[in-house]
Amino acid sequence: MQLNPQQTRVIGCLLEKEITTPDQYPLSLNALTLACNQKSSREPVMSLSEQQVSETIESLNKLRLISEQSGFGSRVVKYKHRFCNTEFSENQFKPEQVAVLTVLMLRGPQTPGELKTRCQRMYNFDDASHVESVLVALSQLETPVVAQLPKQANRRDHQYQQLFSEYDAEQIMASGDQVSVSQDVTDKAAQNTRIEQLEAKVDELTKRIEELEGLLT
Repeated sequence: MQLNPQQTRVIGCLLEKEITTPDQYPLSLNALTLACNQKSSREPVMSLSEQQVSETIESLNKLRLISEQSGFGSRVVKYKHRFCNTEFSENQFKPEQVAVLTVLMLRGPQTPGELKTRCQRMYNFDDASHVESVLVALSQLETPVVAQLPKQANRRDHQYQQLFSEYDAEQIMASGDQVSVSQDVTDKAAQNTRIEQLEAKVDELTKRIEELEGLLT
């Protein structure tokens, strides 16, 4: 399976929303377009039109990776993936594997530590070594779906990349080739991770303040 960047983004979004917002899944074309163009938790940020997303859906439908679903009495068509863990899919992954693959699809190469932080809404890993064990398992499948990248200068940990995307598979699996990630991208990823951690702390503090206000009233 070799997906282009738009196909990878659509599949990644459907996987993510199935887990994080199950009440809103499957997704309409409008909801899927908004998910693809999110400013947060996406690298790179895309700006796809509904027409482009619709064309991507059509291409994925031909690959039997997406199915349509219409509710009773509703004319709004909604879409769900057939990428994994369905009776139509050859890919059968554990919940922790789905979480890791989803974040890799949506955000590109990452270290186990980055994945632990960014997978929290989909799966609660014990620590970075738990994430690494999942990555190793995915890289040792009969048909590997994850690969470890060469260690970058001034970085302590290796990054890992999913192999479903056309560009990634060609670059990583070609013999003798090495994929490098620029320091700018690395710095941006680290900065985004810090922002996400701060946002989580703010949310937690806000909830505590609201609880205290409730006790005082």
